[in-house]
Amino acid sequence: MASVIYDEKSRRIAAEMVAAETRQIAQREAQECDCKDGMFPRSPASRRRFLFAAGSAASLAGSTAALAQKAPPGAVYYDAPADPTKELGRAVAADGGYGSRSQFETEVRTRFPTANEYTSWSFTPLDKMVGNLTASGLHFERHHGGIPTIDPANHSLVVHGMVGTAKKFSMADLKRFPSVTRKHFIECSGNGLTEWNKPTLKTVQGTHGLLSTSEWTGVQFATIAREVGLKDGSSWVLAEGADAAVMTRSIPIEKMLKDALLVYGQNGEAIRPEQGALLVYGQNGEAIRPEQGYPLRLLLPGYEGNTHIKWLRRLEVSDKPFMTREETSKYTDLLANGKARQFSMEMEAKSVITFPSGEMKLPGPGFYNVSGLAWSGRGRVQSVDVSVDGGQSWRPAQLNVTPESVCTVRFSYPWMWDGKLAILQSRCADETGYIQPTLKQLIAIRGSHGPFGSIYHLNAIQSWAIDETGSVANVHA
Repeated sequence: MASVIYDEKSRRIAAEMVAAETRQIAQREAQECDCKDGMFPRSPASRRRFLFAAGSAASLAGSTAALAQKAPPGAVYYDAPADPTKELGRAVAADGGYGSRSQFETEVRTRFPTANEYTSWSFTPLDKMVGNLTASGLHFERHHGGIPTIDPANHSLVVHGMVGTAKKFSMADLKRFPSVTRKHFIECSGNGLTEWNKPTLKTVQGTHGLLSTSEWTGVQFATIAREVGLKDGSSWVLAEGADAAVMTRSIPIEKMLKDALLVYGQNGEAIRPEQGALLVYGQNGEAIRPEQGYPLRLLLPGYEGNTHIKWLRRLEVSDKPFMTREETSKYTDLLANGKARQFSMEMEAKSVITFPSGEMKLPGPGFYNVSGLAWSGRGRVQSVDVSVDGGQSWRPAQLNVTPESVCTVRFSYPWMWDGKLAILQSRCADETGYIQPTLKQLIAIRGSHGPFGSIYHLNAIQSWAIDETGSVANVHA
């Protein structure tokens, strides 16, 4: 299989990502994988395990005292009593009226170490996610000019160009329109860019962490289009953000009229209460965060993350694309014949096993509940298959939630590990009949032409190898 040829910048990015992940792994405490909860190893309990279990209660106070006094991001540190039934807990609303997560939950996004911290991205810890939605505070990020601080009272959206009447909408204006609430994933098209040639990053956070799913609330663009009126010949819309990079992308009008949402709510709440009235759209989650485009972002279900313009301030309707930097020198896909696909924005069907995954270690042979996520920008996930022998045979996995359009699906597969070498894979199909390809099949289509081999839209089947010791590693199989 021919190797994809990276340009110098892409090779440097891949090397820096490897170094960053290596540092992150090295910082972890030397301990057994905390993901072993729910595992049922067949191997007899060792003396070490027995002694650990027998002494766990006695050592609880000591281990608690040994915790760092500084709570992890998003939490507040409190002394943990040996017996919480023997003393009062904290007062109601002692947190000031906005809750925080437990100090014992430590998962965080990890930032790619770019030359400056304003033009960078961070990865969602997919192996730590529970259920199907991503916590707002762990939603992946990609920024080109830092995170702006925007007062929604001063923010507006201008819609102009090939329209009957150009208009400016305040946030209050937008909220007067009928709203909809939907669950959709957003995935960066560079998700997995290091994995084309060889297994590079070790964890699923590194290989697939530019993916997150939220419940979004907003007004449909079609509603706004009716307000301004679209002229004959209108075929593209330029979306522009209010960040320092003034991010812009050209979007086909058909996509805008069919699916686009102008989002001002994320995971259930309205915009932050200190900056406006609290309009609740769900029972869980929180408002759209500043790093996700507060107070307004464009959501394009199924399109690559770069098109979901954050801090949205302008929409210009035209009869042709605007050929911005992000759709000419970037975000194009070379093919085997040397030509490039432009405006290849749809994210195709993809899946990944998050447990067990890279850098985990199974405690011994026995029963394990293999789990992961599947998604497709084409529509609903239809089915997921799992292989434990590197793709030689496949078995159907269970979909743990009802598939929704352009939304991740949690799947699981019961597996009895015999303690021998195994290679775990998942493969999904969507409602259009598209089946997730192997890396070999993908490169046969894309080719490996340099010096600017495509690094985008890698949706190949991911393989995790489990050796006889239970250690899990990223491999190509």
